[in-house]
Amino acid sequence: MTTTAQSPAPTAGLPATMRAAVLKSQADMAMESLPLPQPDADQVLVQVAAVGVCGSDVHYYEHGRIGPYVVDHPLILGHELSGRIAAVGSAVDPARIGSRVAVEPQRPCRTCKQCKAGRYNLCPDIEFYATPPVDGAFAEYVTIQSDFAYDIPDGVSDEAAALIEPLSVGLWACERAEIRPGSRVLIAGAGPIGIIAAQAARAYGATEIYISDIAEDRLAFALEHGATHALNAKTDSVEGLEVDAFIDASGAPLAVRSGIKAVAPAGRVILVGLGADDVELPVSYIQNREIWLSGVFRYTNTWPLAIQLIADGKVDLDILVTGKFPLAESEAALKAGKQPGQLKAVVYPGR
Repeated sequence: MTTTAQSPAPTAGLPATMRAAVLKSQADMAMESLPLPQPDADQVLVQVAAVGVCGSDVHYYEHGRIGPYVVDHPLILGHELSGRIAAVGSAVDPARIGSRVAVEPQRPCRTCKQCKAGRYNLCPDIEFYATPPVDGAFAEYVTIQSDFAYDIPDGVSDEAAALIEPLSVGLWACERAEIRPGSRVLIAGAGPIGIIAAQAARAYGATEIYISDIAEDRLAFALEHGATHALNAKTDSVEGLEVDAFIDASGAPLAVRSGIKAVAPAGRVILVGLGADDVELPVSYIQNREIWLSGVFRYTNTWPLAIQLIADGKVDLDILVTGKFPLAESEAALKAGKQPGQLKAVVYPGR
């Protein structure tokens, strides 16, 4: 991973500089020419093909911060990416050059208690793309540890490979929810993450997948791509569904509370959506039914499964892409989600 403060020497055979869309400050983007990042011994240099726009990118653009992470220096956004390996570090097999890859955009320390327990997503020293002060992928090139750049089959598009990152959130949520064949699941929010979670739940074997939202067009789309039942959050109650698991992808306090009351005894509640820092919960309901409640913070070891599911046609991520933008129009891509009918914008740094 790189930061804008670095000034490395050019990699042999490649340009000395690259273009990047840089968030200078809140709601202020600019195209800049930056030094080409140089891979460490265990890293690869990836020429970025496609970058999905995430809600966190939009939040940094609009508000300049997420919780304790503040954009107080220029920052390159974007953490959902795919590309092609252009160069490798001294400890990486040169045969990897030219490989198409999907990038897991994080760098754990690998030595702390959480990492050694296999929970590297909870590493206190983790570096994550587009989380201040670490730069992301709205740029022509990025670096990443070689084992976090996963080869992808020819049949997997650049867009789908980039969207393995949000798919990983959905897979991790389903894993935490212990969704198994025959499970009944409720998902709140029919945005990109909700639809991805529905597809992931189906891939895990769930037979009934309820999804709720206030937008009828998104509910209709969800029914075509993963969900088995659609509920309008304004008019349809979810309480009493007695599902095995509830996954909140909305962040709406009311959706969280009502979703919990849809869970059967010993069921699971997984909080994925970003909303208020504090939410009132039906504690007695949770206690009396021994409901297990957990948040989700990114993912661990999900890329191999995600790639297989896409290659086997069990998950379709290409259907989520509703807007395509060249790198110079990254700011427009960040604003695209507010337009009717938009689900996922993708930025192409090579254009």
